[in-house]
Amino acid sequence: MSVDTASGEDLHAAMVDQLVADHAEKGLSMRPDVEAALRSVPRHLFTPDAALTEAYRADQAVVTKRIGDEAVSSVSAPWLIAEMLGQAADAIDGGLPGRHVLEIGSGGYNAALLRELVGPSGSVTTVDIDREVTDRAAACLTAAGYDDVAVLCADAEQPVDPGRTYDLIIVTVGAWDVPPAWTAQLAGNGTLVVPLRTFGMTRSWAMRRTGDRLVSHSQRLCGFVSMQGAGAHQVRYVDIADGVHLRLDEDQQVNHHAVAELLTQTQTQTQAWAGVNLPPRTVLANLDLWLATRITDAGQQFVVLTAQQEAVDADVVAPAWRFGTPAALDNGAFCYRSALRWTDDDMFDLGACAHGPGAAVAAGRMVGHMRGWLDAGSPSPVLHVLPAGTPDGDLPAGTVLDKRHSRFVLTFAPA
Repeated sequence: MSVDTASGEDLHAAMVDQLVADHAEKGLSMRPDVEAALRSVPRHLFTPDAALTEAYRADQAVVTKRIGDEAVSSVSAPWLIAEMLGQAADAIDGGLPGRHVLEIGSGGYNAALLRELVGPSGSVTTVDIDREVTDRAAACLTAAGYDDVAVLCADAEQPVDPGRTYDLIIVTVGAWDVPPAWTAQLAGNGTLVVPLRTFGMTRSWAMRRTGDRLVSHSQRLCGFVSMQGAGAHQVRYVDIADGVHLRLDEDQQVNHHAVAELLTQTQTQTQAWAGVNLPPRTVLANLDLWLATRITDAGQQFVVLTAQQEAVDADVVAPAWRFGTPAALDNGAFCYRSALRWTDDDMFDLGACAHGPGAAVAAGRMVGHMRGWLDAGSPSPVLHVLPAGTPDGDLPAGTVLDKRHSRFVLTFAPA
């Protein structure tokens, strides 16, 4: 692809300027070393089949491989890369210079940024299960001048280089679990940054190793193409109405016919409100995980509600976010966090919508959980990852989610 150098440089600079401004808008400050790396690495060299304007969109991933309609490899959105690199650097004492890094999931661009961040005395190894992806990443890295990045084709569910450890392992594919190989390959005080599906919702967790366990340092909302190979885990969707689905990320058994029946009982529908007035800049990202833990701890079944826009427009459901809203099933009721209610003075209230004979109780219970989160100071989630088989008595006090290789425990700390 022919490149207009001046145009490419202008678009590159504008993309990084936008990322810095977006960080500030979120109340974050981009690390100078991350900003410098973003300004140094030409992203268009890693998206050669995309237009320059697409390559330098701050909010857009560029899909580099599909199987049918499914994206299986991409160069991640710059805003997300910037946030994950910031998470990694913040979690490691002294930052990234001189560190040895393993990247799981190869697109090339993130590996080049990491190479800039670790400097001459550090190293970067990037691995992917797909030979076509690693061949492409290697070619792009060489074209961009980063031919000292080691590119491997392997299933990273197993140790990549047995006996070697890394200061940082950063995963750029969506994972459902943390296999033992990842913890084993971390240095004693190493950091793992990984997009984990936790209670059906994906967060990029930056976690520090302490012995055989990991404890989170920070987390961010995110989304990635799913892990392939031995670590793959299929997300299931079940229909409960036309354009309305339950997303089942864990090994859940749901009578979706019963839920569909509840949804049709419009005469029992109840809308409840928390009775709060929150400013527009209030961040609600952590509320959904709080609801997941409270629903689970109460012995109810937690699920995630998704809906197509047509179903929302037709008032079939009114979820807080149609791509994934916390919902509960219990005692003849289906309840979910509803869309916000805005006031004339640009404030908003939190609500819950419920269906079924127990709708009023269920909706009241959910808004009570919302008020509890606000009363507690809007606390942030902390994820603890321990090996499968860890006795209950050795777990921290929190909500336990058992995976194939691990036991996740979710607790909350003051924001």
